[in-house]
Amino acid sequence: MNPHTAPSASDPDLQALVLVAEDESEIAQILMAYLARAGLRVAHAADGRRALEMHLMLKPDLVLLDVQMPHVDGWAVLSQIRQRGNTAVIMLTAMDQDIDKLTGLRIGADDYVVKPFNAAEVVARVLAVLRRTAGQAQQTPQKLLLAGTLEIDLEHYEAVVIRHGQRQTLALTLTEFRLLAHMARAPRRVFTRAELLTACLPEGEALERTVDSHLSKLRRKIDAAGAPDLLESVRGVGYRLGKGT
Repeated sequence: MNPHTAPSASDPDLQALVLVAEDESEIAQILMAYLARAGLRVAHAADGRRALEMHLMLKPDLVLLDVQMPHVDGWAVLSQIRQRGNTAVIMLTAMDQDIDKLTGLRIGADDYVVKPFNAAEVVARVLAVLRRTAGQAQQTPQKLLLAGTLEIDLEHYEAVVIRHGQRQTLALTLTEFRLLAHMARAPRRVFTRAELLTACLPEGEALERTVDSHLSKLRRKIDAAGAPDLLESVRGVGYRLGKGT
């Protein structure tokens, strides 16, 4: 295929990171090649769980998201991404029914491309969405989460409990940090074990009881920092950040 004409070096979206979440390897490689030729950085996730993990760790500027993927489908991935923030998302799917397009837009997709598609057109749409969202992202970068007595630095992976003017840094594992940061984005909301498993432990075949184990250890650390009311279990449902927030 002939490469699509790359944008000029002055384009604001140059060097933006695009996560291609697509389980069909050939399609993913074609898209990544075209995006790279357009001056964009690219990363690839072959299933929904991996897409959620890479979104959390890499913080891409845009996600090209296939609907029909293993482990976690595109609708669920989009829903989780929207709970986390405003990352631009373009849906990729073979389904061309209006109801599917409306579903994607209702959940929060920025655009919708039906397979089979022209890769050059997809790149053009990516660049258009990046230009539209770049200003908003630069104005409101989210690097610090505040939830009551809890302060979470997303850039440096640091969580602090603030009590009576004293700052107590929590010594957390990466998984514990992910769980705490995920819940801190929506204080007082109850998260099910399945939600937390999908969003924060997507890299393996973990079971829901693994979430209980991680959160039990996290709660002990929070209690030791002087905030015993911060993390609550909701019987038969899941967990939330509670009275301490």
